Amino acid sequence: MSPLGKPTDFGGAAAPPRVTHHGHRVTVRPLDPARDAEPLYALSHAPTGDPSVWTYLFDGPYPDLPAYRATLERQAASEDPLCFVITRAEDDRPLGTLSYMAIVPEHGTVEVGSIWFSAELKRSPEATEAIFLLARHAFDELGYRRLEWKCNSLNEPSRRAAQRFGFEFEGVFRNHRVIKGRSRDTAWFAITDERWPALRSAFETWLDPGNFDDDGRQLVALRDLTKNRQPDSTLR
Repeated sequence: MSPLGKPTDFGGAAAPPRVTHHGHRVTVRPLDPARDAEPLYALSHAPTGDPSVWTYLFDGPYPDLPAYRATLERQAASEDPLCFVITRAEDDRPLGTLSYMAIVPEHGTVEVGSIWFSAELKRSPEATEAIFLLARHAFDELGYRRLEWKCNSLNEPSRRAAQRFGFEFEGVFRNHRVIKGRSRDTAWFAITDERWPALRSAFETWLDPGNFDDDGRQLVALRDLTKNRQPDSTLR
C-alpha cells in the first residue's frame, strides 16, 4: 500500500478580517493611505528615511509621494495581501508595515510578509510584538495550520529574524521569482500548529516587562527561548 499523510479532520480556517490588533507596545491596524502615506514615505525615502528597506522587497522605492500613495491605495483595497501598518500603541505613529499574504484558508496556510521596519522599529520589542500579534491571531483565532515566512535567500537579516521568531527553515526555491530585473531564490520558513503553543509561550515570556531591565535591555534573548522549541536548523 502506498504511504499517505496522517489523517486529519481539518475543515478549513477563516479568512483574515480587516481588523486592528492591539498589543502592549504596538498596534497593528489596517493600512489607511490618507493618514499613513506621508509618514511611511518619510521613513523609507531620502532625505529623512532609509531607502534600503526596499532592497529585497517586490516594490519600491518610489519616485515621489504621489506614486507611493497610489500604491498604498491599491494595497488598502486588497484582500490578499491584507496590508497593515505598525504603530506605537500610545500615539498611532506609523513605524513600518507587514501583511497577511498567500492566504489559503481551505488548507490552513498563510504567510506574514511584505515586512519593512523603520530604523526605530528594527531589532526592538515593538517589532517582535507585531509579528507575535499576527501569528497569535492566525493560529489561535483563525485556525491556521501553518504560518509561512519567505524572503530573498540573500537577505540574511530576514533569515536570522525568521529563526529568531521560531520559524523553521525548510529550504530554498531556486529561480523562484524575477524581481526588479534580477533572479530571486526564495528561502522558505514556517511555524506549524503543533509547534505554535510552545512558541507562543516563548514570545509571551520574552515580551513580559520582567524580561527587561530598567534601561530596556533584554535579560533573556528570544532566540534562546525559541531555539529549544524547534528542530535544529541553520542558515544555509
